[in-house]
Amino acid sequence: MKRNHLSLAIGLTLSLVALQAQAQDTAGTDENSSQATAATLDTIEVTARRRAESIDKVPVAVSAFGEDALRDLQATSIDGLQGAVPNMNIVQGRGSSNSVNVFIRGIGQPDALQTFDPGVGMYVDDVYYSRINGALFSLFDVSQVEVLRGPQGTLYGKNSTGGAVKITTRNPFDDQGGSVELTAGNFGRIEGRAYISDQLSDSVAMSLAAARITRDGYVTDPVTGREFNDEDTSAGRLKIAFRAGETFTGSVALDYTNQDNALTLGQPVAPLYAVNLAGGINILRLPTTGEYDFRTRTSFGPGQGQKMTHKGAALNLQWQLGEQWQAKSITAWRKLDTASYIDIDASEFELGDVFVGVDQRQVSQELQLQYDNGSNLQAIFGLYYMDEQVPSHQEAYADDFLRFGALPISFLRTIDDDLSNKSVAGFAHFDWEFAPSWTLAAGLRYTKDSKDYFRTTSTFSNLLGNANPALAFTISDSWTALTPSLGLQKAFSDNMMGYVSANRGYKAGGFNGRANAATEISAFEPEFVWTYEAGLKMRSDDGRLTGRIAAFHSQYKDFQARVSEIINPNDPIPNFAFPVLNAAELAIDGIEFEGVARLGEGTLLSTQLGWMNARYKEFNDPRVVVNPALANLHDNVPFSPDFTGRIALQHGFELPGGSLLTIGGDVSHRSETWLSVDNAPGLRQGAYTLAGLYAGWDSADGRWELRTGVRNLTDEVYKTDGQEFSSIGGIQTAYYGAPRNYYASLRFNF
Repeated sequence: MKRNHLSLAIGLTLSLVALQAQAQDTAGTDENSSQATAATLDTIEVTARRRAESIDKVPVAVSAFGEDALRDLQATSIDGLQGAVPNMNIVQGRGSSNSVNVFIRGIGQPDALQTFDPGVGMYVDDVYYSRINGALFSLFDVSQVEVLRGPQGTLYGKNSTGGAVKITTRNPFDDQGGSVELTAGNFGRIEGRAYISDQLSDSVAMSLAAARITRDGYVTDPVTGREFNDEDTSAGRLKIAFRAGETFTGSVALDYTNQDNALTLGQPVAPLYAVNLAGGINILRLPTTGEYDFRTRTSFGPGQGQKMTHKGAALNLQWQLGEQWQAKSITAWRKLDTASYIDIDASEFELGDVFVGVDQRQVSQELQLQYDNGSNLQAIFGLYYMDEQVPSHQEAYADDFLRFGALPISFLRTIDDDLSNKSVAGFAHFDWEFAPSWTLAAGLRYTKDSKDYFRTTSTFSNLLGNANPALAFTISDSWTALTPSLGLQKAFSDNMMGYVSANRGYKAGGFNGRANAATEISAFEPEFVWTYEAGLKMRSDDGRLTGRIAAFHSQYKDFQARVSEIINPNDPIPNFAFPVLNAAELAIDGIEFEGVARLGEGTLLSTQLGWMNARYKEFNDPRVVVNPALANLHDNVPFSPDFTGRIALQHGFELPGGSLLTIGGDVSHRSETWLSVDNAPGLRQGAYTLAGLYAGWDSADGRWELRTGVRNLTDEVYKTDGQEFSSIGGIQTAYYGAPRNYYASLRFNF
């Protein structure tokens, strides 16, 4: 199967080269030059290297989506990019309505616990978001999204091992006017989005964007009839841009998001049991057989849902210092408050039920100095600082987990902790065209991360008369890293370039944020990855065909793996530990292809393909040493399918009177995917295929837009994420993508 996927990617690449050659041969023979121009592909500019460049010329594996492309993807939030980027997994985080689980090229971080840093950097207008909580962005005021694949260790605000997702919001000077859009769909979906922008003077422009998004849940409790996995979001952004002549520009942005959702529930996929301290276990529930029907029980009552408030302010300033030098400052403040009940076991029993309240505050400052001699040398120098405070309160409820004979044993654990993160970095990057058509790129970054962690936890149980003593501790550590990058680029022609590169990525260490006994207090070390990449980008002379291919090899060390174990099964109350191990060394190989073809004047064909072979070279897990029966526990790397592919076709019809009708659709396929570090059989998703269709009508004057579409056309039932806490009552919970959903929207532009 792997060979078939690899052959398909290579075959499509060679086909594109052949099509390009054919297009170049005929480019000068089109007699109607205006029609030829109308039928070309737009040139996409990206800022992957902190300056605007054509996506076809930047020596980086990057995918980019403008506002129209996001609408064609039917993406209303950032996880709508799933399937559209080779070797990327981006889904709603496990059990949470506001977190995002992102893996790029087999590297990410699915655990939302605050003691883990993200594996993929998330940015909005160049501001780094340090938590995967609050990062499931609604795309209501976006001009472009870029996905950078591979470690970002030289140019970006915060080091990341997997890659970066960059969201750029609209600029009030560039996006004048406004729009109002209303959307309705099944599951009670009602959405309203509005944008207005005006240039108040030659030097000041302002925009205001807002969104109100509601949808009923698609998971139901069969006993109570309550609905879960819904959405209730209000969001807004105020942006003021200003400029003074040609030498100074800046902007101030204020954003606010509020969510008040019900629980996010999955399905138990393994037997749930209680531990009987008089001996043995008591089975509480067996997993249901057959296809999941989106019916799930919970032990939480009404009003115990998931709330989030996320807000921030950013000041972006840019000075032109003569013809060759430019300075930039990015200052940001962010605050994230969450109050979430999470039913980890997704049943009517109290086994893994938790409350998590987080009060995160983040201040960051980045300074850049850019140089361009107008010829063969460009450089960027930068300093970065971030100060983050993450206090939280947590509660764990497990009244159904322990028994003594027929006597139930109550269990409540409370946790209060506080994490302080400080990150300081300096970086430099150069691009030097040392000979015609040859460019050398080199960069280096120094990073120091310092963390202080305080935790106190108490356990209350009728077995011990609520006398279990509290555990309290403080732990600190710091880590430094040098992350270089080196690349060589060759322009074979105006429309074809190739590159090779080597980049090192780093993710800071941390502490066991689930330590409940003195023996569990520990720190884990940083992760490092070296990625070696070769790429080819091409565009036909007539502008009808573009193609990008990249091949990579990554050496990934000290993978931070959270595991689940019972460390004192014979004690009156067994302790169920969740240590974090620098367990693994991985080798990851892959090939990625993206191609777009304009067929005639109104038809657009695009495809994205990814093949990847991610495997452990070693996985040092003490549990396997103790119990050889667990030898196959880490045969597969999580969230790393061998193959991801998508093909999309769109055609536009010009109607009498000048209006435009567009119809399109896409099909995406993903091979077998494992959803947990420990390869639990129930947390495996087999290969599946999704399809979507849409149609749109645009009035001749561009003022009115009518759009309708359907996602998950075939009503596929598929898993997207999983909880694995097997040592607590056998908890293995799978989360599922939304069933078939359809909508219609009407938009007025002014």
